[in-house]
Amino acid sequence: MYHTGDTAWRDEDGYFWYVGRVDDVIKSSGYRIGPFEIENVIMELPYVLECGVNAVPDPVRGQVVKASIVLTKGTEGTEDLKREIQNYVKTHTAPYKYPRVVVFRHSLPKTISGKIQRNLL
Repeated sequence: MYHTGDTAWRDEDGYFWYVGRVDDVIKSSGYRIGPFEIENVIMELPYVLECGVNAVPDPVRGQVVKASIVLTKGTEGTEDLKREIQNYVKTHTAPYKYPRVVVFRHSLPKTISGKIQRNLL
């Protein structure tokens, strides 16, 4: 068997759904969190242009979720907006998955093919 490092789940109809990469999993307080899921929820917000999620070390939880976000033109990254994003994720996923760190950026680091480089966030 060949292992690629990709993770997926299979639904009742036999279709596979891509989750992310094994090495991208965030381990926080014993929970395993896929960054792809959090990115998709944050991208639902109309003022978010791009989003990249990765893990950052935490002395209590081991790791916590960090969201690096590029906002649409004219949207100001404020503390209130950070809390709004955190609350949105809490209400659309399991509450422990919300990003405890939110950073607003002008752009995200990408590979030549356009894939976000999480290790550089």
